[in-house]
This record gives sequence, C-alpha cells and structure tokens, in this order.
Amino acid sequence: MLSIRLPGAAAIAAGALAIGLALPAAAQKKDIVVGVMCDRTGATQTVGVVFCPGNHDYAALINSRGGIEGHMIKPLEIDNEYKVPQGVESYERFKKEGAVSVLLYGTPHTMALTAKLTEDKIPGTSPGFGTAASADGKRYPYLFPVAATYWSQSAAAVKFAKDKFGGNLKGKKIAYLFYDNPAGKEPLVVLEDLAKLEGFELKTFAVPAPGVEMGAQVLDISQRFRADFVIAHLFGRSPSVSIKEFKRVGFRLSNVISLVWGSAEADLDAAGGGAVAEGYNTIQFAGVGSDYQVHKDIVEMYKKQGKPAPKEMASTVYYNRGIFHMAVHVEAIRNALKAKGGGAITGEDVKNGMEKIKGVTLGGLMPPLEITPTDHEGGGWVQVFTVKGGKLTKASDWFRAYPDVIKKHIELDGKRT
Repeated sequence: MLSIRLPGAAAIAAGALAIGLALPAAAQKKDIVVGVMCDRTGATQTVGVVFCPGNHDYAALINSRGGIEGHMIKPLEIDNEYKVPQGVESYERFKKEGAVSVLLYGTPHTMALTAKLTEDKIPGTSPGFGTAASADGKRYPYLFPVAATYWSQSAAAVKFAKDKFGGNLKGKKIAYLFYDNPAGKEPLVVLEDLAKLEGFELKTFAVPAPGVEMGAQVLDISQRFRADFVIAHLFGRSPSVSIKEFKRVGFRLSNVISLVWGSAEADLDAAGGGAVAEGYNTIQFAGVGSDYQVHKDIVEMYKKQGKPAPKEMASTVYYNRGIFHMAVHVEAIRNALKAKGGGAITGEDVKNGMEKIKGVTLGGLMPPLEITPTDHEGGGWVQVFTVKGGKLTKASDWFRAYPDVIKKHIELDGKRT
C-alpha cells in the first residue's frame, strides 16, 4: 500500500522519484497502477479511515495470490481531505504515474473530474455517490457508478415502505428528510414521480449544514405532518442525530429507512449504540458483517505475515464497501488482461473490461452486478439491513425497484443536457 498526502509540488516530485527508485525494473513493468482517492483527514474521514483500508486489503489479497496474470496491483492512494482542488491534483498525479483506472471519492470530486476522465480515457468509479445520470454509459463513457445511485436507492426505499404496508401506499404520508445539498436533493425527482404513481403524500424536510440540529424537522414530521414513514438521506454526523431525535419524540424507527450514507455501525454508535437504534432500517449496496469468505482470506493473509486482523474490519459497512470498490477494478483489469493476452493495458482497455463485469459476487458481499456499455450502474441492486438485537441484521435479499422509472429519468436527464 502506498498512501500519500498532498503537501506540495516538491514533496510530490520527491515521492514520485522515491517510488521509481524503490522498485526493480522487472517489478515496474509488471505493476498495474490504480489511483485511490481517499479522505483520511477531512470532512468525511470517519468513512475514509475504514473504507480505504478495505481497498488496500483486497488488492493485497489479490497480490498475495500472484496478482492478475502475473501482474501486481499497485494502489496509489492520495488523501484529498475531501477538497476538490486536492482531488483534481491527485488525479493528475495518478495520470502521471500511469494509472489505468481511478477509485474516485466524493460527489464534488466526481463532478469536477468527469470530463477529464473522458478526455484522458481513464475509467473512474463512484459507488454510492456522484451523479445518478452517470448510469448512462453512452453519455458518461468513462464514469461508472457501479452501485445503486441515489435514484435507485430512493426507489428501493419506496418499495420497502410499500412492502411494509402490505403492498399499498395510497393515502400514506411519507417524509423525505435530507441534507440540504445537491446530493441530498438528487432523489427528489424520483420520489415525486413515485408519489404520483403510488398515491402517497410526499413532504420534504431539508436539514441545513452541518446537519447536527434537526429537532424542528423531526417534530414537524412526527407531530404536524404525522408521517407514516420516513426516508432519510443524511451524511456525516447527521444520521446519528436523526436517530436520537426520532427516538426522543417517540417515532418508531422501524418506520424509518436510511439511504447508504446513514447506514454504518459508526452511525449507530454515535446515536448511543445499537439498542437506541433498534428497528432502524438501512439500505446497503454491499453486504454487511464479516461472514464472507473474503474476510477469512484476508485474516489468513495477515496471519501468515504474523500480523493480527486489521481493526478496520470491525466496521463492516464501510470496510466491505472498500473491498467492493477495489474488486470492481480488479475484475475490470482481469478482463482487460485477458482481452490483451496478458500484455500491457491502457485505461481504455480497463474501461472495456469494466463493461464486461458479470457474475462476480464475492460470495454475496457484492450484488449481482452486470455492467454493460449502456448500463454503468450494473442494475441498481440493494439489500436492506435492520437493527435487531443492537446489530445490523439482513432483512432482504438483493433487489431493485422501479427500473422503468429510473430509466425514464436517465433518458429525461439526457434530453435536458
């Protein structure tokens, strides 16, 4: 693993020289560089310090088995502190180092780099963030959401609510509690469409940054609007605040579902523990828990090195998403190498390899993705996990919801631009 911050141009140049000198010529020829954006020190570092080790551990596991077609994966991580200028600078560094693909981190960074990815023919992935419209591979040829977008997540939340109420939402009141930024607003068009389709009343409640005060919104939801169900789309510290506020006013958490960034063990801990969050429902685009073969393999890898299992594994939601994110790149590279007969590959080769991913699930940790030249989302699959006995417990198999509605909005977005 190579992790770098961006203190200045001189240090970056020195680091690049050190990388080149540290590796023998043969290794340099075989290594395949993958750019890894991360936030270990900025606004979303509580995610990054767990998510990014999952990236590296999966790459290390692949390398411990001889790599891919004899090529070692070389994850080059740079901490962008969740700042767009640093993110753009890190991308330029990845490109200079010969990266054939980039694990993006953050919606603002994804938006800033979308055109560059296409210009440079380097594929980038944005699982669980970025723009929902990027599911359209024709319009966004080098950007891959590879996991359920906010549109697909919100559609799944409505389906979950519908199933909970016996298959009928007519006359029900659903509140949408969201962080007041572009990412928080993105699901609105789908929710408004589904409200008309399913006959429920939708009311929205925005939470201004930094999202640590929402007592007024929760009071409105529970006592004035008298919501039957709540879909929450919050970030950072705000998910734990929402759990505590709903608990305080006596609203049943079993009638709340969170989109993916309010769905980790850290959110439950910050709310006061799993017992406080009992009944809370969460949408996930990767499996939760440690009962997967890939975890056992990583633990065994460390054991052979005389090291304990990494502590980050305990925070399974973000760690597993980190595994998922790197696994997509590994499979794309594998497909690219097969197509080139094991020879040198380019970003364009990896892009083509990404569009051939199908049937890779890591024993259920990953959804049944099928990425194609037209569908860069891979299907929009999610699972629901519910807090039971203080722990996140699987409540559904992989499913997707209202694919025709999602397709319509992707097409409409294309016509608007």
